[in-house]
Amino acid sequence: NTDSVKGKLIVNIPGGWKAEPSTFQIESLNKNNNRIYETTITPPSNFSEGFISSTVVSDGDSVSQGIRRIEYDHIPYQFMLTEAKAKIVNADIKVSGTTIGYIPGAGDDVAECLIQIGYNVTILTDEMLSKTNLNSFDAIVTGIRAYNTNDWMQNYNQKLLDYVKQGGNFIVQYNTNNRIGPLIAKISPYPFTISRERVTDENAEVRFTDPTATVLNFPNKITVEDFKGWKQERGIYFASDMDPAYQKILSMNDPDEKANEGSLIVAKYGKGNFVYSGLVFFRELPAGVPGAYRLFANLLALPKNN
Repeated sequence: NTDSVKGKLIVNIPGGWKAEPSTFQIESLNKNNNRIYETTITPPSNFSEGFISSTVVSDGDSVSQGIRRIEYDHIPYQFMLTEAKAKIVNADIKVSGTTIGYIPGAGDDVAECLIQIGYNVTILTDEMLSKTNLNSFDAIVTGIRAYNTNDWMQNYNQKLLDYVKQGGNFIVQYNTNNRIGPLIAKISPYPFTISRERVTDENAEVRFTDPTATVLNFPNKITVEDFKGWKQERGIYFASDMDPAYQKILSMNDPDEKANEGSLIVAKYGKGNFVYSGLVFFRELPAGVPGAYRLFANLLALPKNN
C-alpha cells in the first residue's frame, strides 16, 4: 500500500537448514506490485521439520505477515493477515510407481502434495477419462467426495474396475452416503457400505489388524510412530458391512467407543488392488505429516498380483 518501498527481504529457516540466498534487497517496489524472489532450500541429512518464514525490513519497520483475500459472492471481501510461513519437512519417504492419475472431487490439495515428493500426477477430468488408456498409470486416486460431486463418475465405473482387474491400483478417498445425498454410483468390485462412523480424536490409538499386510510394509515400514502428529482427526465416513474379500488394515476408536476397522480397507481384484480410505489424508498431507505421506505412498505402490 506504499510506493517506492526499499529495504530487504529475509528468509528465516530452522537450524541445520540452508537458504541460498537468504537475504534479498528490495528496490522501488510500488503499491500493488508483485515481485518473486527465489531461494534454494537445502535440508539437513537427517529427519527434520520446522517452518520457513519471511520478514521484510523497511524504514525501521519489520513485517512478517501475508495478506489473504476471501471472496464470496454473498459477502464483501474479507482480508486476513496471517504469519508468512510454511512448514518444511525432510523425511524418509520411499516411493514405488510414480505415474499417478488423480480424479478431483470436492477440492483438496492431495495431488499437489504428491507432486512435491516426486510423483508425476495427471489430473483426470470427465473428457480425459473417456479418452485415456488408464493402464499407463501405476495408480489412480479419487479426490475427496469425487463420487458425490461428479455425476459423470458413474459412466466410468466399469472402465475403472477393468483398470484394477488388469493390474492397476485404485484408491478411493472418502465419500458420503446419507438420506439427503445418497451415493448411487457403484464404486467397488465387492460390496461395502459407507457409514457415518469416524474417529475424531487426532491422538486416538491406532492398532494394526495384520502387521504383515503389504500396505504396512512396502516400500515404507509403517509403525505407530507414523500416526503421531496427525491434525484434527483420524478419519471420517468409514466403511462398514464389508465383503469378506476386503482386508481390514487398521483398528481405532474414540475414547469409550467400540473399535472400528473401517478406516482403511484393501481388496485384490484380478491382478490389481482396490482401496477405500476414510483416513483424512486431505488434512494430513498439506499439514506435512510424514507418516501420512509414507502410508499414502504404500497405497500407491501396492503390487500387482501375477
